[in-house]
Amino acid sequence: MQRTTTQSQVGKAVRAHVYARFSSNLQSEASIEDQIRVCIGFIERQGWEMVRIHEDRAISGADIHRPGYQALLRDLDSGIVDVIVAESLDRLARDLGDMANLQKRVVYADARIVTVGEGEIGDLLVGVKGAMNALYRKDLADKVRRGQAGRVLAGKNAGGMAYGYHKVPKLEHGELVRGLRAINEAEAAIVRRIFREFIDGRSPIDIATRLNAEGIPSPSGGEWAVSTINGDRVRGNGILRNELYVGRVVHNKTRRVYDPETRRKRIRPNPPESWIVVEAPELRIVSDEQWAAVCARRQQYDGTRAEQQRRPRRLLSGLAFCGECGGAWTIRGPDRWGCSRHKQKGTCKNGRTITTSQFEARVLSGLEQNLLAPELGETKTGSGRHSWTAVGSSMRSETLWLPRRRNWRKSRRNELTWQYHQ
Repeated sequence: MQRTTTQSQVGKAVRAHVYARFSSNLQSEASIEDQIRVCIGFIERQGWEMVRIHEDRAISGADIHRPGYQALLRDLDSGIVDVIVAESLDRLARDLGDMANLQKRVVYADARIVTVGEGEIGDLLVGVKGAMNALYRKDLADKVRRGQAGRVLAGKNAGGMAYGYHKVPKLEHGELVRGLRAINEAEAAIVRRIFREFIDGRSPIDIATRLNAEGIPSPSGGEWAVSTINGDRVRGNGILRNELYVGRVVHNKTRRVYDPETRRKRIRPNPPESWIVVEAPELRIVSDEQWAAVCARRQQYDGTRAEQQRRPRRLLSGLAFCGECGGAWTIRGPDRWGCSRHKQKGTCKNGRTITTSQFEARVLSGLEQNLLAPELGETKTGSGRHSWTAVGSSMRSETLWLPRRRNWRKSRRNELTWQYHQ
């Protein structure tokens, strides 16, 4: 953000630009005004001319893409800056490399940096203060993580409030206790609905569309999106991935790092041994059975896309089922298919087998004869020794799904079952 004041041309006045910043929303907005007031007073005592005020509110000094900071750099490159004034050097940057780069640009522009606390900044002070600021930032981050871990172990909330919960105000010894939460029944009902509909076979986009159509606000207060429901596999967020809904608080699953080239924030997973897991049964919203069902369905499409996954070795792998018991019809030996339950468990009496060539020929023949029928249903072919059962909305949907065997198998709408009767 940038504010411009009237510039008076008096001789060869030193053109001063003020920069002010604070890091967190937890800090007071007055921090910016206090920094500006101190810098303006310093400029007036020096007899310099204040040209512009650049400011960044609630942005870390590690982020070089701050709007106010970038505006200051543009003015510096334009040659309209003689001196940059800040309350202290760490307002400009906390990273040693960023501080050194700024100093190079300042020297190239025939300008200088002056702070109220340290005075004029030279190369030596840039190196010393830059190193100190970098160490301070790392130490502060370690302290924040340690404090958050302590709050989690004490049963309190260490971060933002998850959807389905609300803050619980409580006073102890006359002081407000922070981090307490309880179930928000109205939002919890939406969470249970999302789990229930996902288990019943609805897609995240379908669920989000229905919620938006009913005017139900999302966790952010706006519209629902697929990412709100699905979340991120690495971060473990989103409605369907948040373990808090089964009464389990998992902390420290990820860490934040900055790309050394772009300085953009990146999220990386932490190893499971560094996670902090605390059971919180009072915060449970869904049952273990619902959670397990969601996890089982989600595993069908988590990870790499279907076209990137390992292909089945045979045309009908995973698509055939025994007509007697419903067990998987699997390969037995080098070139024959049979009931897996008969072979592995002995719970099925169907001991018949069929060669791969015969099996594929019969299935493909059934597809050719019956899949193009206007209405799909049970169709008898040959002598009645095998039947074709297909459930689908139309020939078009079946035709589109057919080449994608793995997705086709997983779709409840387009389930194709080959039953081979003895």
